Amino acid sequence: MEAQLSKSAQKVQDALTALGLSCRVEERSETTRSAEDAARVVGCDVGQIVKSLLFRGQTSGEALFVLTSGRNRACVEKLAELAGEAIGKADAAFVREKTGFAIGGVAPLGHPQKLNTIVDEDLMQYPELWAAGGTPAALFRLTPQELTVITDGRIASIRESA
Repeated sequence: MEAQLSKSAQKVQDALTALGLSCRVEERSETTRSAEDAARVVGCDVGQIVKSLLFRGQTSGEALFVLTSGRNRACVEKLAELAGEAIGKADAAFVREKTGFAIGGVAPLGHPQKLNTIVDEDLMQYPELWAAGGTPAALFRLTPQELTVITDGRIASIRESA
């Protein structure tokens, strides 16, 4: 018998199921809050971890949801160009309001409303990815193609140059 998922993890599982995807949310005993933690827990390359970042348009106040490879830092200038306005990092209250999740467990789906989403092109090189599943200890395996389907995001080069 499968263990009962927490409320937030179940919300993500329900959203995956509603899309007809076979992805399964797993809750672990160890934290998966950071990309490094998640990679260690599931035994994959840190680049395969989907980091969820939320920015806020400085003029519009609109949310910009960014999914980047765990190996990368997102370039704010590139994101601002894609957003068409200056952006700033969102605070914890804005993240919870727009995504329905707390920082450290923000899933790429299951949000109260559709978010303007940008997906790091570097995620497309991996055969499988791992994304947050609604809590700092929940995650699920998916393909880059599934990620683009569930987010309806624009794929772009957003990595900060070294």
